[in-house]
Amino acid sequence: MIITPESDPVGATVSDVDLRVLSDVDVARLASAWAEHGVLFFRDQHLTPDDHITFAERFSDIDVNQFFQALDTHPEIAVVLKEPDQTVNIGGAWHTDHSYDEIPARGSILLAREVPDEGGDTRFASVAAAYDALSDGLKATLETLEAHHSNVHIFGADALAARAVGGRLGNPEGVGTSVHPVVIQHPVTGRKLLYVNPGFTTHFEGWTPEESAALLGYLYDHVRNGGFATQFSWAPGSIAMWDNRSTWHWALNDYAGHRRMMHRITISGERLSPASRRVA
Repeated sequence: MIITPESDPVGATVSDVDLRVLSDVDVARLASAWAEHGVLFFRDQHLTPDDHITFAERFSDIDVNQFFQALDTHPEIAVVLKEPDQTVNIGGAWHTDHSYDEIPARGSILLAREVPDEGGDTRFASVAAAYDALSDGLKATLETLEAHHSNVHIFGADALAARAVGGRLGNPEGVGTSVHPVVIQHPVTGRKLLYVNPGFTTHFEGWTPEESAALLGYLYDHVRNGGFATQFSWAPGSIAMWDNRSTWHWALNDYAGHRRMMHRITISGERLSPASRRVA
């Protein structure tokens, strides 16, 4: 097994490996690389749904997503689908999965089943590198803050996002909110992570959404435009395995008239820990 870091601040490609046949040592190496690089990329891994589940369970329990359409035969697997006649895709903006949960998911393992000949890439950004690039003064301020995260505007009864994707998302009864530190500490690497995202963060604790908008907007622009991202091109059998705590991702919607079907498994994490506060 060869693990080759990307030239960008996020991601590594893993080659010379069959994910159906992994030793405990292999799994430990992958877990370490996953924590270090934020997202791992694999090619030519033609897993059955059972293989996909077995691989995911080597890292943690499966966190069954209650808002996605599930595979009929395997409820642990969410189907991320866009048909040729549909114009809106799922995940078509920068976001972090499950930040709205009280205990957010550790990560997701996305397997390409059908992809267009061109387009349909996914971008990933490192919120560890983004945090590191902030000024010391702003870091100190952010480490005192908490932020609200919600999925009501995405999956709720009146959510435009759920209606726009034609019933492929939704579950108004399951929506909710949570509050997390704005700067968290990665449980494996110890790196500080900027834990806000445009998809689900609504405002800072004790601030109104209007008061929060300017600072959140600045942070979002910083992550988007700061050179912290990489882009992955899919083929059938490709896998991206990302850490929800240390990355954002964005599924590009540039393949009009073509079908794209992915299988996603999300795995459980642990309660987020705030980064240690700076001492003057």
